Amino acid sequence: MRGTIQNYYAGGNTAKGFYSLYDSALEGLDRLFILKGGPGTGKSSLMKAVGQKMVSKGIDIEYLHCSSDNESIDGVILPKYRVGIVDGTAPHVIEPKAPGVIEEYVNLGVAWDSEKLQKHKSEILTLNQQISTAFQTAYDTFAQSLKAHDDLEDIYISNMDFNEANELTNELIENLYGEESSEKQAKVKHRFLGAATPNGAVDFIQNLTADIGKRYFIKGRAGSGKSTMLKKIAAAGEERGFDVEVYHCGFDPHSVDMVIVREKDFAIFDSTAPHEYFPDRASDEIVDMYTRCIATGTDEKFATEIEEATKPYKDKMKEGISYLEKAKALRDELEDYYIKAMDFTKVEEMKKELIEEIEQLVGK
Repeated sequence: MRGTIQNYYAGGNTAKGFYSLYDSALEGLDRLFILKGGPGTGKSSLMKAVGQKMVSKGIDIEYLHCSSDNESIDGVILPKYRVGIVDGTAPHVIEPKAPGVIEEYVNLGVAWDSEKLQKHKSEILTLNQQISTAFQTAYDTFAQSLKAHDDLEDIYISNMDFNEANELTNELIENLYGEESSEKQAKVKHRFLGAATPNGAVDFIQNLTADIGKRYFIKGRAGSGKSTMLKKIAAAGEERGFDVEVYHCGFDPHSVDMVIVREKDFAIFDSTAPHEYFPDRASDEIVDMYTRCIATGTDEKFATEIEEATKPYKDKMKEGISYLEKAKALRDELEDYYIKAMDFTKVEEMKKELIEEIEQLVGK
């Protein structure tokens, strides 16, 4: 039987810049291989090959996707065996805690021809600078979008019944956990369920909740208390000793979009754009915060103000995505220089050695 693949992001292109949750995603691993090497040196392909090999052996894996390249991954984890491989190059530089004991560097740079790269030093340096500028412009533009989103939130916050929101939250916590608790220390994992990418907003909600028995779809508006409610549900699970997966917003990493507690077989998530879904299972349930917590007629009463805030929010998001597209195009040019300078037979040898070492670690 084949293993399963769980997909998520550990880093994102956000309104707060590049935001990393790698420390949480990689926490608790007994063995971590950190890949070093330039763009186009085969890091993602190597990790995918290892992942597929393990899946074919019936081992469940997690793919840490790349928010700057829709076709690439930044890491693969074998959670049962506490083994992982991660791209340790910027912007997600991984600081080893016990080099040689837990972390092991794998340098793909040994497979490139430095003389070939030196011939294009000027072009490579220029492209690196252009890529950095494109990313920074994207982050600045997302920050402008977030400002407009904050203006949108203010409209609904000023028409919110916070007592009702607290009551709804308490009802959900009671319904989700009851009087149950676990004797163990809770493990909390922080991740992103989606990201702003060169191809637009992408999320993995359906994949992450595929084997969850009970799913709650939170409907509402900006500022209707969805993130606050999710944070309280996550905290309640942690207090009771349950392992909690906390999925942050890929736009504003200080907000939470989803909480999963697999021991209790539930997922509860913000099901509004850009990750809007609707129930398609008999057990799915909608939590309508707009109807329950926002003054009746708010949408209609403030229609003009809502439209005035929504347009710049969406326009700046789209503009920010265009800069991620530009960064991706420039990075493709940069990768081409490295690809032409690489001896991929050496990379293939390193991949085989790595697979053999991991097979020994997992006993398969």
